[in-house]
Formats: sequence, structure tokens, C-alpha cells
Amino acid sequence: MKRHTLFIELAALGVVALVTSGCNTTPRRDPEFAASYPAAHESPRPAQAASGAIYQVGYDLAFFEDAKARRIGDLLTIRLSERTNAQKSADTSIAKNSASNVENPTILGATPQFSLPSVLPLSTTDNNTLETNLAATHDFEGESDSKLSNSLTGDITVTIADVLPNGYLLVRGEKRLNLNQGNEYVKIAGIVRPIDIASDNSVPSTRVADATIIYNGDGVTADANRAGWLTRFFASAASPF
Repeated sequence: MKRHTLFIELAALGVVALVTSGCNTTPRRDPEFAASYPAAHESPRPAQAASGAIYQVGYDLAFFEDAKARRIGDLLTIRLSERTNAQKSADTSIAKNSASNVENPTILGATPQFSLPSVLPLSTTDNNTLETNLAATHDFEGESDSKLSNSLTGDITVTIADVLPNGYLLVRGEKRLNLNQGNEYVKIAGIVRPIDIASDNSVPSTRVADATIIYNGDGVTADANRAGWLTRFFASAASPF
């Protein structure tokens, strides 16, 4: 009796944990798209500060540089302007007919004949030969039609994760929004040429090389739009039906 009660309590705790985890809408950070931070400035050397010099290492300011991102940790705005349209169709038809006719052979000047039992009892069917007729027909028809259309617009500000030897910028970032019992995630990573950065420190997503753009969500709304595991199994290629 005690074991039965303990089992029920453990099952109830498991259900409560599952429900509470499903209701948790706290955005989850993705380390693959985590922000990069600049290196800390070197503190002024005491001897340099005591000398009263105006210039101090790490605190210089250039008067002829723009505000474009160029160093690790700098911010860059990616303007998403993705639009894709694709269409594919296929139509296949295969037909095959084959027929074979084997005449009764002649063996030692005579055509063999023999008797076989008939379906009716106490009777035989005479004059059977080795003559054979074979016929086969195969037909196959297949048709498929696929269409894809998507659009993604908006802005996302990312950080520079690395500066490549040729001066190109490796950027990555993530935007997390909590909307009505669910989270929406926009993630992007890729390589940007400094020459493609506009004067307002932005670059269109079409100018991002090797781009990885992810837009997904979680929570109650996302779970309602996701098929169950059994439905996914029968819709997969692993299903025998």
C-alpha cells in the first residue's frame, strides 16, 4: 500500500514539473549567438599620469573617423529584408508491357505430351504439353508539386565577434521577445564587409555572407502549432504505411 501511494505521489510530482516547465516563458539564451564584449581598457600607468601628459593609452580619440562598427564588441544593425519564392513540380509516368510465348519443343522427333490430374475427381486431363505463355504489365504514375514562399523584415542589432585578417567582420546576435505566453527569437550570424556598412551603421541582410538567420519561438502558441511525436512518425519516411 505504501509503495502504491509513493508511486502516485511521484507521478503527481512529475506531472506538476512537466506542466510548470511548459508554462515557463523565460527566454533562453543561445550561446552560439551570444554577444561579444570589447577588451577592457588598460588603466593609465602611474608614471604617465604623474607626468601630466595629455595623451593616455587607451583613451585616444580620432577626429577623422566615422561611427561605423569596426572593432570587437562594436554594435551593428542588420536590416532584415529576406524574401524567398520557390516552386518545383514533377510528373512521372512509366508503362511497361512484356509477353513471352514458348512453344512445345520437339524432343527426338516427337512433341512431349502427358496427363495431369484434373480438378474433378477420378478424371484426368490428357494432351498437356510444355507450351507456356507469360504476360506482364507494369504501370507507374507519380506527380509532385512544391511551393515555398517566405518573408522576414525587421531590424536586429548585433555585435562584432571577430575581425578577420582581410578586415571583414564576423557578426552575431540574438533578439528575444516575450509575447503573450510565448517567446519569439530572431538570431543571425555571418560575415560583413566594412564597405557595405551604411552611414547610419547598418547593413542589409542580403549583404551578409555565410548568413545564418533563425526565426522561431516557444511557449503555448508554438506548442499548439507543433505536431505530436506520433503524428510526426507516421508522416516521416520511417513509417511503413
